[in-house]
Amino acid sequence: MVDMPQQPLAQVPQDAVWDWQEHGSCRKADPSLFFHPQNERGSARRSRDLAAKAVCASCPVRIECADYAVRAREPYGVWGGLTEEEREAIYARIDIAEYPRQRGQGAIAAAEEIDQALRPLAVIA
Repeated sequence: MVDMPQQPLAQVPQDAVWDWQEHGSCRKADPSLFFHPQNERGSARRSRDLAAKAVCASCPVRIECADYAVRAREPYGVWGGLTEEEREAIYARIDIAEYPRQRGQGAIAAAEEIDQALRPLAVIA
C-alpha cells in the first residue's frame, strides 16, 4: 500500500500575492522552458532545467518566487531556480505539522536549497 500525502500537493497560501510575478525574468522567456514535456528525462531534462535556472539567476524576484513555490507545494516546473526534484526534497524534509504557510517562511525554511539552486550554473560557467 502506498502512503498518501497528508495534504494536497499544491495549496495556494491564503496570503498569496501575485504582484511579484509582474517583475519576473521568466515573463520574457518561453514558458515551456520552465515546465517539462511529458516523459522528458535524462540530459534533455537537465539541459532544460539548467536553461530555466539561468533565467532565474538574474531574476529580481527569485526569492519571492521560490518562497511561493515552497509554501504552495508547487508540484510542477522550475520556480525561483528550484526544480521539481529540489522542491520535493524540501517537502520531504519539513515536518507537515510545521510547514511554512506565511509569506517569507518558505524562503527561510528552504534558504539553503534556494541558495544552492543556482550552483550548477557556476560549474558550467
